[in-house]
Formats: sequence, structure tokens, C-alpha cells
Amino acid sequence: GVNANQATLIRNYLQAVVGSWASSLGGRTAPVLDVQTRTRFNEANDSHYYLVPGVIVTIMTMIGALLTSLVMAREYERGTLESLFVTPVGSGEILTAKAATNFLLGMVSLAISMIFAAFVFGIPIRGSLTLLLAVSALFLIVALGLGLVISTAAKNQFLACQLSLLISFLPCFILSGFIFDLRSTPIVVRAVGEILPFSHYLVCIRSLFLSGNNWTILLTQGGILILYAVCFVSIAFGITRKKVE
Repeated sequence: GVNANQATLIRNYLQAVVGSWASSLGGRTAPVLDVQTRTRFNEANDSHYYLVPGVIVTIMTMIGALLTSLVMAREYERGTLESLFVTPVGSGEILTAKAATNFLLGMVSLAISMIFAAFVFGIPIRGSLTLLLAVSALFLIVALGLGLVISTAAKNQFLACQLSLLISFLPCFILSGFIFDLRSTPIVVRAVGEILPFSHYLVCIRSLFLSGNNWTILLTQGGILILYAVCFVSIAFGITRKKVE
């Protein structure tokens, strides 16, 4: 019910098994099977229930990683960071100030997306709204950290944009489970998708929208997102130095 693609695949497999069994009976009359479908989470049988949470993940990724990746790179490219390097502020304070605006922009975009999801597409929010905001804020920190790492390492807007598309947007769109269920993909593709932080956020947000407060899922996936946030932010602060190269 949560995953329309998986439900369709399972139904098709079962129909094929029953059809093969019926044909193996030969001339004997097969019993009549009456299959009654009960949809637990997507009772409207609407693809919007499945796609809109994935669109929210993509929007948060673009704001967090793609836009942030251009912040420091633009400053390096224009040489305007030199005026900041001579001030008493540390590199961590500079990065925090640069990312704060995009964090606020991301949370505003999340609020707008949730309003459209609830009132335009009619998607229920069965989980806690506070938990939904908290998990989204955590993922946004992950995306901001990734964007800062790309931006600081590239020091060029064009290169930072290309790296951000390859590292964040395309994997989020293709390998996070947004387009198709990872459990129906080859093991290598599934392994790569499970490594990405976008996949874990997508599981959380779909669960909160359609299923409710599933604490097993939220604690597991949220813990993974915390590890990603600490890792990316630490790397961004570590590779940023107050010096002109």
C-alpha cells in the first residue's frame, strides 16, 4: 500500500502463479478464486500518495546540496572571501552563516510543499507533524553539509554545479527509490541506493505521510541521517581554511 510499484509487482506474480497452476490441471475444473484487495495506506489507490513525498525529497536535495554548493564556490571565484579571512571569525562561522539562509529557504519550501500535498493533492499526513519537520530539518543539514563539502573542494561554480548534479540530484532522483522500488532492482543497484542519505529520508517521509509514527523506521533511518550529518559537516569544517591559495 505504501509502495504502489511493489504492490503491483506482487499482484502480477501471484496472478501468474495462480494462472500457471490452473493451466496445469488439464481438463479438470479449477476452483474459483475470489481475490479481494484491501489497501492499507493508499486507500485512494492514487499515485500521488507515492510520488509527492519523493518530490519533496528532491526539492530538499536541490535546495540543500545544489544551491549550497554554489555559495562558497562563488566567493572563492570572485575573491570576496579575502575580506572575511582577515576578520576574527572562524571558518566554521563563515560556513554556518553561508548555510543558514539555505536552511531557512529549505524549511519554507518544505512548508509550502506540505500545504500543496495536503490541500491540493489530498495526501494525508498520518504521522506527527513535529517529527516530520524534525526529520526534514535533519536531512536538510545533511544536504547542506554535502553542498558545503562540494563547494569548498571545487572552488569553482561550474565545477561545483556539475559535481552537485552528479553526487546529489541524479542519485536522489534515480537511486533513492523515488522512481522505482530498490527492492526490485539488482543487488548492486540496491546496495548503492542504500548507501545514499536520500533513500533513508525518503523512507522516513513516506512512513510519516502514509503510515504514521513507526518508531522502528524513524529511529533507524534517523540515526543513519545523524551519522551522515556529522560526517559531512565535519568534513566541510575540516577542509575549509582561512587562507588564500
